[in-house]
Amino acid sequence: MENFTPISSLIGGIILGLSATLLLMAGRIAGISGILSSLIPPQPGDALWRVLFIAGLILGAAAYPLLGGDMSFVTLNPYLLPDSAHYALLIVAGLLVGGGTYIGAGCTSGHGICGLGRLSLRSFSAVMIFMAVAVITVFIMRTLVGG
Repeated sequence: MENFTPISSLIGGIILGLSATLLLMAGRIAGISGILSSLIPPQPGDALWRVLFIAGLILGAAAYPLLGGDMSFVTLNPYLLPDSAHYALLIVAGLLVGGGTYIGAGCTSGHGICGLGRLSLRSFSAVMIFMAVAVITVFIMRTLVGG
């Protein structure tokens, strides 16, 4: 509870909810995997909002530390793996997430934010699986691997 930030969490939740609602009202889903995959190949007349959405994600993350945000939580445990293994681990993790996104027909943002908001049973099932895998992963990393 030392990093509990109710005000910024509430503001972030409101912004996410508003953006998901605005996209839903326009007939769109704020799922990052769907937004990104529809850029390859780009659809005429549909690419601009997708590019702006992805750019906003990247620029928002880049602006956070520039605006005084604390990035100390980003560091990887140096005792867990040598530096060269971090990149291999990130590549494997990225491929696993990409594969899960493909198998689950959407990502955590699409299912968790938009799908649950639409009361989708498929999204509810997907989120339950995401959360179970997250719990198992944390257990393995903290208990068995020692991270």
